Amino acid sequence: MKVLSKIYMAFIFFFLYAPIFVLIIFSFNDSTTMSRSVWSGFSLKWYTKLFQDGMILDALRNTLIIALIAAIVSTVLGTAAAIGIGGMNKWMRRVTMNVTNLPMVNPEIVTGVSLMLLFVFVARGFGNVSLGMLSLILAHITFCLPYVILSVMPKLRQMDPHLYEAAQDLGCNPVLAFFKVVLPEIMPGVVTGMIMAFTLSIDDFVISYFTSGTTQTLPIFIYSMTRKRISPEINALSTLLFGTIMVLLLIVNLRQSKDKKVEENMMEEA
Repeated sequence: MKVLSKIYMAFIFFFLYAPIFVLIIFSFNDSTTMSRSVWSGFSLKWYTKLFQDGMILDALRNTLIIALIAAIVSTVLGTAAAIGIGGMNKWMRRVTMNVTNLPMVNPEIVTGVSLMLLFVFVARGFGNVSLGMLSLILAHITFCLPYVILSVMPKLRQMDPHLYEAAQDLGCNPVLAFFKVVLPEIMPGVVTGMIMAFTLSIDDFVISYFTSGTTQTLPIFIYSMTRKRISPEINALSTLLFGTIMVLLLIVNLRQSKDKKVEENMMEEA
């Protein structure tokens, strides 16, 4: 049974990661079109052309700006919301978490259309202001927020609730006690939530499509290219994005492993 389970897991990982590795390999292919799946020789020309394509770089810049702002704002708001939810009684906490989790199970197209109608209604009140970067950032903060709360809440439950009070008894004011005691305890959950928000924002297409107006993000730009011809530059760009996300995940995992070792050493010394 153990051998069968290992074979089964190997097939699962193969089907999950084989397309990504094929994409990475063909980002170095010398072929002039993505429709050809024949290896024509090793080349870095698509990476060179990528950094010379102004439209792709503009879409990438918009995507990274939106993802960074959405990740930071949703992390701050989500952490504050998680702390507030943690201080509620059991019944209120359950109701609030159900409401918080609703955007995650709600179909993205429903969320996208709803946000579009809301932004259009508000924009008309300010003199027919068009949708754009601001509406995209607000939409991304909206759907990233529940994931941050979901990442921070377990760390709050693991933390000793008396640490905050003990810090205040020892002379810390509430703000200092939070930054000196509470935040370091929940920091792994905060970092995980921020990275999750960042990756979700980069990946989003449906909600961005309805709330973007004239602003193009990378997923929208790639979708517009499918109507004509997709350049192999997209392979190079996808490879760079995949590598960036892998580096971020490795940093988080190494940090969590280091924190776990520190906790184990402290427990042994105690």
